[in-house]
Amino acid sequence: MKHWQGWLIWMIAVAAAFGLPGAVWHQTPAPAFPWAALLPMLALLMLLALAAPALAGWLGPDGARFRMLALMEAPPDFLWGGLLLASWPSAWGPPGLAAFGAAFLVAALPSEVRWLCAAMPPESPFPTAYGPAAIRSTRRTVILHLMPRWLTARVPMWLTAALVLERIFGVQGFGGDWMQRISSRDGWGIAGWMMAFALLWRATRNWERR
Repeated sequence: MKHWQGWLIWMIAVAAAFGLPGAVWHQTPAPAFPWAALLPMLALLMLLALAAPALAGWLGPDGARFRMLALMEAPPDFLWGGLLLASWPSAWGPPGLAAFGAAFLVAALPSEVRWLCAAMPPESPFPTAYGPAAIRSTRRTVILHLMPRWLTARVPMWLTAALVLERIFGVQGFGGDWMQRISSRDGWGIAGWMMAFALLWRATRNWERR
């Protein structure tokens, strides 16, 4: 089996997640899976997965030092949610999923773009010497090569880091579901999360471009 070492590590992680003792003094039933949040969260992840490579391809390696992105990345994620709540007109009622999604993208997009830009090779003297067409072609090739590793490394973080905005807006989503399942000793639920990440890792092995 070509990737047996990786599968071995993931299976150990799944077994450890299933065997977690949990909080024995806090016996509660596992929460219902947040099916209502599934489509909005997938839409946000798809938008992020498309927008970040597109911006990185536009900015190139210099985007890793782009001052505006650095300034947006510096504050903690919950600050953007707090600013949105502070500026949201009370006459409009509580913020909805669209506002939640906008805050999530503002919090997540700068760091993802800078991650991709920092991983891109220098463009001077080549392909800069060959002109704009060569630069665009090189950037496309580099982004396609980085995408599998980027998705594998960052998608789990997007899902679990969403807990911050979920708590601010009171939205039941995947980050909160993960934490509640840990506290309620739902071994099957935790192991399912780990298995989903393992399948994501396995799928990206076939997407790599040499």
